Amino acid sequence: MKTIAIIPARSGSKGLKNKNIIDVCGRPLIDYTIKAALRSACFDTVMVSTDSEEYAHISQACGADVPFLRSEFTASDIAGTWDVVREVLINYQNMGQTFAYVAVLQPTSPLRSAADIKGAYNMLRKEGVSNVVSVTNTAHPVQWCFTLDHTLSLKNYADSPYVAMRRQELEPFYQENGAIYIVNAEKIMDKNYNIYKDQCYAFIMPRERSIDIDEEIDLIVLKAMIQSSRSCEEE
Repeated sequence: MKTIAIIPARSGSKGLKNKNIIDVCGRPLIDYTIKAALRSACFDTVMVSTDSEEYAHISQACGADVPFLRSEFTASDIAGTWDVVREVLINYQNMGQTFAYVAVLQPTSPLRSAADIKGAYNMLRKEGVSNVVSVTNTAHPVQWCFTLDHTLSLKNYADSPYVAMRRQELEPFYQENGAIYIVNAEKIMDKNYNIYKDQCYAFIMPRERSIDIDEEIDLIVLKAMIQSSRSCEEE
């Protein structure tokens, strides 16, 4: 079965300027995702969907295909990720290429490894699995969360049955980390298709590889983690 990895990378950013190509320890951010996708050896095609000629040139230099730029619609704020995916699949179909599965790999998840991608991809081989989404455990137990009213009283927290429980006694909760989505290419063409309701299963990733780059603090943490890893390798 033919598979394609789509790395969505619209230019600009409301937070970090041009974060998808920002320098991270000598490499553009998007390069980490491109290299992980290529090293996984799971895909017939690894492509970047962008609206920017600059992004396209950088992505191609990193090893990804960029056979076309986004349309005006998918380059806009109103388009969602799955709109981008559908456009990519249609364009490839017009070029005579079809795929059984499509993976979406956000460039803002740079520490997701080739092994993570391969692990998620291998889940598709299991009977009854149509879609795979990467998740990670929450950093803070949700049972310890609470609401505040205008008085800022902690009464809601004090009345919680979980307040005196140890972390080890609490049931773990998980959240999407945005690193890996692998879905049925034919089914995702239906705009009403809900990937989570059709035999969708979680691929669990550790928090240290689930960092999502959105703000300056995320970038600082990422650089520190990469530099620390390099130092450990040199020792």
